[in-house]
Amino acid sequence: MSLASVLRLVLLAAIWGGSFLFMRLTANSLGPAVLIEGRVFAAALFLLLISLYLGRTLLFTSHLKHFFIIGAFNTALPFLMFAYAAQTLNASTLAILNSTAPLFGAVIASLWQKEPLKLKAGLGLLVGMLGVSVLVGQHAMTLGEEGLLAILACLLAAFMYGVSANYTKVAPVVAPFENAHGSLWAAVIIVLPLLPFMPIRDPITLPISMSVLALGIVCTGFAYLLYFRLVKDDGPASALSVTFLVPLFGIVWGHLFLEEAIGLNTLLGASLVIIGTILVTGFSFKKALKKR
Repeated sequence: MSLASVLRLVLLAAIWGGSFLFMRLTANSLGPAVLIEGRVFAAALFLLLISLYLGRTLLFTSHLKHFFIIGAFNTALPFLMFAYAAQTLNASTLAILNSTAPLFGAVIASLWQKEPLKLKAGLGLLVGMLGVSVLVGQHAMTLGEEGLLAILACLLAAFMYGVSANYTKVAPVVAPFENAHGSLWAAVIIVLPLLPFMPIRDPITLPISMSVLALGIVCTGFAYLLYFRLVKDDGPASALSVTFLVPLFGIVWGHLFLEEAIGLNTLLGASLVIIGTILVTGFSFKKALKKR
């Protein structure tokens, strides 16, 4: 992995870690549906402008079913779950729970793709579940039932990411940029009917508007471009290492900008989830950092 790729990787982790900060700032005022509709619409418009600049045409109707599957399970539904959870949980916890997606992906692969779980992966699942249990115990004592429901929403979102990751193995071959662009427009359509049922609660201020734009343009649209560049230059295995960095940035941003306390449970839970994910995916930092 070249120095440029390492810098892109760190920047991507910082951006995705920041997405939980912006959701935490806006979720209670806008509600989950309005927040996520604003996020995916801003991201879709951003990629539309990029596609016009590059002269790339999105054949949306040619892959309609595919875009809606990806748009639902990789964008709209998990985004909504995290926006719901952001009304209760802090940014660092959201980021940590998000990183359990590869754990669910491995379990789903063993059932769907008939890929047997190796002993190392099984151990990783147990370690990851232990990490989640540490976080659940922390919030059960402080937030009660509301906190537990929020944690379950995050885990459901991570499960959906696992479904999406496995679906892409059998999905039609579509270029990464078109996958991102088409699925975002599908997500816009999916979330739209929910708006009347989850109305805005507070007046939309300039800071809230800027946070939604940052979520859409920077944390979604621009982040997708960075991610797909990493996949192209260094392969999906190396790009996967961003999973381990996002919780670290989520913890740091939450502490710096929201004054969230960094407790022992948070650090222990994050460490266990990250170690479990490394074991499940078989990821090797040594191999990833070799220049390709």
